[in-house]
Amino acid sequence: MAFTLPELPYAKDALAPHISAETLEYHHGKHHNTYVTNLNNLIDGTPMAEWSLEELVTRSGEAPADKRAGLFNNAAQHFNHSFYWKSLRPAGGSGPEGALAAAIDSTFGGVDAFKEQFTKTAVTHFGSGWAWLVKESGGALAIVGTHDAGCPITDGATPLLTCDVWEHAYYIDYRNARPAYLENFWALANWDFAADNFA
Repeated sequence: MAFTLPELPYAKDALAPHISAETLEYHHGKHHNTYVTNLNNLIDGTPMAEWSLEELVTRSGEAPADKRAGLFNNAAQHFNHSFYWKSLRPAGGSGPEGALAAAIDSTFGGVDAFKEQFTKTAVTHFGSGWAWLVKESGGALAIVGTHDAGCPITDGATPLLTCDVWEHAYYIDYRNARPAYLENFWALANWDFAADNFA
């Protein structure tokens, strides 16, 4: 099964001025597309071509030794980026509602406190990686940071929302000002998507 680059769920200029069309052209059209191309090359003609994307991420240790790192990195980055595009929406939202809002209030002491903790995790993350809101296997909410292609599903967690903190996610628009990127991330956060994942 060959993988394809997913279409963005909005126009390339729909996230402006927070994320520019130029950033999406490079980030989605080139960076993400390269991960998809590399992944297809790695699995072509192997039994792994029948695996789902989630299996390729979680079972990469079963791959031949010379393919394991490349397989995980490209599969996980395809998963992470596909999830990131859905974590954003043009209109953003005022915040979580319903059961997710109640869980955030209970776990973090309110939405503002959650945003502050999530932002700190993202801004202080050293090097390339991701900040995630996840539901752990026991049902509790947590904020986790993963390095490089790291993905919470390898630990049995359910991702709810993510922010990409690789420099290519924000450098065109913000240069090295990651805090400004995070400040504007909240104007785009897709809380309906997060709520659907939490359900």
